[in-house]
Amino acid sequence: MSGRTLNAPFGKETWFPVGAGLLIAFALGTVGLARHEGVGLTRMPPTQPVRTLRLTAEDRPDGAILLRDAARGTLVATVEPGQDNFMRATLRGFGQARLRAGLGREAPFRLTHFDDGSLQLDDELTGRAVNLGAFGPSNFVAFARLLPEPGAAR
Repeated sequence: MSGRTLNAPFGKETWFPVGAGLLIAFALGTVGLARHEGVGLTRMPPTQPVRTLRLTAEDRPDGAILLRDAARGTLVATVEPGQDNFMRATLRGFGQARLRAGLGREAPFRLTHFDDGSLQLDDELTGRAVNLGAFGPSNFVAFARLLPEPGAAR
């Protein structure tokens, strides 16, 4: 007799792969069900813009950057050479992305302050967006000061 009984269709060697397969199927099924039902997921309510400024950047021959309100054409700020290096680098990066894409400089960038306190600079032409809070409070403030106070005309 070989050691097998008539009631055992599988040998010892086949139970391990079958058990591992069942364990994997159970794990995948559980994860799939949890993802479908939203178990363990955090949902943030959508943010609403509080203040928005469409601004254009203009390079001066001396290296300064003039930031203008695109709607009114008024000067919002002048970034002198050696000052606000994060702002200069960010705006230059956005401008270079447009040049690489073969787009012009005329369209404004959009600076938006949201009701959750976040601040975002984006370029609608290239689709590029930067959450400015990710770069620290001093860099956040550099851009936040460009926005008009609520209810104030610029």
